[in-house]
Amino acid sequence: MNPAVITGLENFRQNPPQELKNQRLGLLANPASVAGDFRHAVEIINESFPGQLSALFSPQHGFYAEKQDNMIESSHTIHPRLNIPVYSLYSDTRIPTPDMFQDIDTLIVDIQDVGTRVYTFIYTISFCMETAAGLGKKVMILDRPNPIGGIHVEGNLLEPEFASFVGRFPIPMRHGLTVGEISKFFSLEFNLGCDLSLIPMKGWTRKMLWQDTGLAWIPPSPNLPTPLSCSVYPGQVIFEGTNLSEGRGTTLPFEQFGAPFLDTGAIIQETWGRIKGAHLREVNFEPTSGKWQNRVCRGFHIHILDPDRYRPYFSSLLLLQAILKFHPDEFQFKEPPYEYEYDRMPMDLILGSQTLRQEIMEQKNLKDLEDNWCKGLNHFTSLSRKYHLYGG
Repeated sequence: MNPAVITGLENFRQNPPQELKNQRLGLLANPASVAGDFRHAVEIINESFPGQLSALFSPQHGFYAEKQDNMIESSHTIHPRLNIPVYSLYSDTRIPTPDMFQDIDTLIVDIQDVGTRVYTFIYTISFCMETAAGLGKKVMILDRPNPIGGIHVEGNLLEPEFASFVGRFPIPMRHGLTVGEISKFFSLEFNLGCDLSLIPMKGWTRKMLWQDTGLAWIPPSPNLPTPLSCSVYPGQVIFEGTNLSEGRGTTLPFEQFGAPFLDTGAIIQETWGRIKGAHLREVNFEPTSGKWQNRVCRGFHIHILDPDRYRPYFSSLLLLQAILKFHPDEFQFKEPPYEYEYDRMPMDLILGSQTLRQEIMEQKNLKDLEDNWCKGLNHFTSLSRKYHLYGG
């Protein structure tokens, strides 16, 4: 296989950074941290700098991405071959402690992000950068593609009072940055003070979707099994804050959604012609775990026909409004806790705004709401452009 894109990890292997010689190294990684030949970052770094890896770190879902859902913690372990600690940063703490960093000088980060505000990996990286800055340690990011591209941004900016582990900083739902770009954005715009370096990709351009890269897709978490699941995720993730199944416990998480009470015909009629670039196919499915386990749900499978026209966030908010309209009694917003927040509504944390949830409930015109987001979104787009490492 000759991929069009060389990841930061592959670039690292071809050109091992000499400043890492004699450094004690840590690595934040999971199963998606592989090169084009499927060799894991642990092997490549250990081969490039033998004996220097001192500690490993894992984000949500675990070092082996075996944990399925939110607030399912991973334990600290020992790596079976290297006999070094694997610290879970989704355990009793989401923030690395000074003790976890005591045996490293530089933390290498090789994490596959999915371009969406609520995906927790970017906040794990931000906490690592902040901890490293406080301890005088360095961080090196090995960059990876944004699987849903670097052209389109979408959504309201998170309001600071709704900051949480699913949204630490005021960015839109679909941010359009690579993991390296957004890490640098966080570090400089929010004064994390990190001594940060980046190993860039080669061959990636902002217009690329994952299928354009030539790279194999390794799920970074269990419920994003395909690039298509990532493409719908910036919208479909809102249903985590409701009593609708977002498709967990099925073979098509986030690509399909529904509930036993859904009137799919009415929803199709209500949204007809307003969801661009995608087709909603009516389906029945039965989750084997999660919400509505072993109950037949009526719902939809989202088929993306034109990625440039499809706006996942707008489309899912439109569907949410239709469901609220036709099912005021059966529909419910999920109650706390959600991602270690025990008081605030999960939907408010996901949307980054209580006001937006209320406006959706009041059936406010979504086009008008989008117009209200424009100023903040334009500011973010202008600001984030300074951190672009790659052209169109």
